[in-house]
Amino acid sequence: MMKGHSGLEPLSFIMIFHSFLLSSVFVTLTCAFRYGREDLDVLGLTFRKDLFVANIQAFPPVPEDKKRLTRLQERLIKKLGEHAHPFTFEIPLNLPCSVTLQPGPEDTGKACGVDFEVKAFCSENVQDKIHKRNSVRLVIRKVQYAPEKPGPQPMAETTRQFLMSDKPLHLEASLDKEIYYHGEPISVNVHVTNNTNKTVKKMKISVRQYADICLFNTAQYRCPVATEETDDVVAPSSTFCKVYTLTPFLNNNREKRGLALDGKLKHEDTNLASSTLLREGANKEILGIIVSYKVKVKLVVSRGGYALYTYILVLGYALYTYILVLEYALYTYILVLGYALYTYILVLELGFKHTSWCQS
Repeated sequence: MMKGHSGLEPLSFIMIFHSFLLSSVFVTLTCAFRYGREDLDVLGLTFRKDLFVANIQAFPPVPEDKKRLTRLQERLIKKLGEHAHPFTFEIPLNLPCSVTLQPGPEDTGKACGVDFEVKAFCSENVQDKIHKRNSVRLVIRKVQYAPEKPGPQPMAETTRQFLMSDKPLHLEASLDKEIYYHGEPISVNVHVTNNTNKTVKKMKISVRQYADICLFNTAQYRCPVATEETDDVVAPSSTFCKVYTLTPFLNNNREKRGLALDGKLKHEDTNLASSTLLREGANKEILGIIVSYKVKVKLVVSRGGYALYTYILVLGYALYTYILVLEYALYTYILVLGYALYTYILVLELGFKHTSWCQS
């Protein structure tokens, strides 16, 4: 199931059964958000919310529900014969993509996340209780294409004025493009103009994933997925420019609890989750999990100075969208012999998008 920039492909299926043995067959499509472990479902309370449910009668077919067959359905019916029965689902555009939150090493049971399930069952009525022996289930995955026209090149900058210096320290960071795909390196261009009397002693560049859980209360998981720390020095009254390359991989982040992944099918591996594309006026609660990514650049200045941070939002893994955020934090660490030692943290965030699919 692919979600493009302008529409959503319908879900087309084929079922095989001997119709003379059954009176009627129904099919249910469910999009659900599980936000708790199955073993905690007690006293009739389940940690699960159905975001979308649709039912159709697949057999005998209802004339008004009849859809035009796809080429694949036509070929399968021709090959499988009279016992092949087609059916199709149309689903709304505002449903989320399949996302799974990576469980911790000690977690058991089904992982939290958004999934889609198709269930076919034989019954006299769609409201009847479904027995396992009379039903079959299939988990499917919904993914999205990257936009055909990427946005502008992400760029962010920030400045910090020191107490004992007339001129500021300026940090600028940019990315070579807005959209990145799985396994594609992210090039971060860092430019520092140090007009102060302080020395920049080291730099740290990281790519961070943000997963906002939108349900009754909003919670957020923050996970660094790629990090590089260097001892590059920027002397007083000098400039510095360098391109750093980071490549986030899931294999390097297998133990991080709460990391958002693309919906996982049985016996198949997956990737870091795609950035969530928010439509104008969309209800965030129905999305379940909103995924975004940011690149953070941090400068550490000599003692008595400052730590300067820049965040870059990158459109990269599994399609990420970021927002430019500028944050300031002032920390007092130690009081020594009557002198306060201060480290200032200046944060600049620039967003990008991450995707695994390209519109053909």
